[in-house]
Amino acid sequence: MRYQRFVALGDSCTEGLDDLQPDGVYRGWADFAAELMAEQYANLGVRGRRLDQITAEQMPVAATLRPDLIALFGGGNDLMSHGYNTLEVTRRVDVAVRKATELAPTVAVFTLSDISRRMPFGWRMRPRIQALNDAVRDAAARYDAVLVDVWADDCVHDSRYFGPDRLHLSTLGHLRLAGHLLSALDVPFPAEWLAPLPGQAAPASLLDHWDWLRTQVLPVAYTRLRNRLIGRSPGDGFKPKRPDLLPVR
Repeated sequence: MRYQRFVALGDSCTEGLDDLQPDGVYRGWADFAAELMAEQYANLGVRGRRLDQITAEQMPVAATLRPDLIALFGGGNDLMSHGYNTLEVTRRVDVAVRKATELAPTVAVFTLSDISRRMPFGWRMRPRIQALNDAVRDAAARYDAVLVDVWADDCVHDSRYFGPDRLHLSTLGHLRLAGHLLSALDVPFPAEWLAPLPGQAAPASLLDHWDWLRTQVLPVAYTRLRNRLIGRSPGDGFKPKRPDLLPVR
């Protein structure tokens, strides 16, 4: 099946981090999927955006594009935000999925993967991710959205699917997520996109963990603290990479 107008909404994962191309533009799962199923494609994802910001900023633009398919990936920034509240995030999920289904006849939504095994102290985020995923599953059932559930995919524990920060997807990870989306939509795609990688990733050493903490975690924590002090949100100043519906090449 091909869709005439496909619009991707969300945060940095929708934008395509960490699948950086030589021209300095991020690619990602939405680009991969669009090539196989869409005539026209827009990507409104902006890094750092929470679900309430996606609803307020991206959905009015999406409404003007009259999509027949929306793919919504978000929620990770809500879980890492200062003052996290489970009930509030659950409400944001419900509002976002409901509004998306009001804009397009077909809407796909995603759960988040388990970070507890690929990050030191990742287990502390696990209950928040599970609560978000439960909210996504409930909203998908309530509003008849297509659910792309990656929680049970063991390959999310393979570091080769992720970038240096162990959070954003690598090129291989974006291909795999595109495969999950296309599978849920019953669109044919190359089988290798969902085939496990051969062998096993090298286990991270204590030096690897220290380098990750020094080069990835601490700079992000500092930036988030500074932004909070000056009243700035992550992603402020960034624009969608593909705000208009354009033909898929």
